[in-house]
Amino acid sequence: MVQSKKQKYLFLAFCLLPTFIVFLIFTLYPMVNGVYLSFFDWSGTSAVKDFIAFDNYKRLWNDSVIPKTILNDYFFVVTKAIGIMLLSLFFAVALTQLKIKEAPFYRIVFFFPNIMSVVVIGILWQFIYDPDMGLVNGLLELIGLVEWTRPWLGTMEWALPAVTIVAIWAGIGLFMLLLMGGIMNVPRNLYESAEIDGASEWQQFWRITVPLIWPQIRTSIIYIVITSLNGSFVLVQVMTNGGPGNATEVMGSYLYQKAFEDFQFGYGATIGVLILVVSLATVLIMQFLLKRERVEY
Repeated sequence: MVQSKKQKYLFLAFCLLPTFIVFLIFTLYPMVNGVYLSFFDWSGTSAVKDFIAFDNYKRLWNDSVIPKTILNDYFFVVTKAIGIMLLSLFFAVALTQLKIKEAPFYRIVFFFPNIMSVVVIGILWQFIYDPDMGLVNGLLELIGLVEWTRPWLGTMEWALPAVTIVAIWAGIGLFMLLLMGGIMNVPRNLYESAEIDGASEWQQFWRITVPLIWPQIRTSIIYIVITSLNGSFVLVQVMTNGGPGNATEVMGSYLYQKAFEDFQFGYGATIGVLILVVSLATVLIMQFLLKRERVEY
């Protein structure tokens, strides 16, 4: 018995070891090294690193751009979470509950942006937002709303919402499929019983569908939060490069600018530490706020 348990644990350790090594090399080591580099003044190209203790953190505290980047990141988090979840849930319910014949086709259509590169998506939407030849302004002119046309990515007030719309469009398909999987696992007899008791479709949605797929909803929201705080900079970098006037600058794009354009790797690492702390704190808060008792059926 003892021997079989030992073999079991050795087998589990053998299976988990490759994953742990990959995590150690590509996640834990860069994280620890980033914290280490944040205490140095280093260009990233020189062999000399000057230890400056907490000077980078003092600079971070007094940097006037940092609060703007944090606000922009949270704008991404809130708008993406609300936009993606509302639209994903709507389409998931529609494609599972309404018995649409073309549902398999629509699943492919909605998921298609998820197989595209973020760079390709950014370039594509740059053409769509183009003030002279873009589809958005062209449609507005076509329906007589010429006064609504504008350089969407070139104005302080519209650049960030325009990029966020692209992020929402690109993220709907993945979470729609995740929610569809949860909805299709809900027993049909629950809806039939509720219908017999006189519950409307809206009541069935709130009383049956949402509680039973809450684990999928919770997982989706947390995943959106993590990817928004850590990955939105790619779309920003491609579409606006943080402009105009830092209107779309997020922590990730500001890190890229300082580290790879200004060659201030030490300060860039400090911004990376900030991203880590903000992301971790946000996820922990979201897990607490979204915590619910699991509904069994």
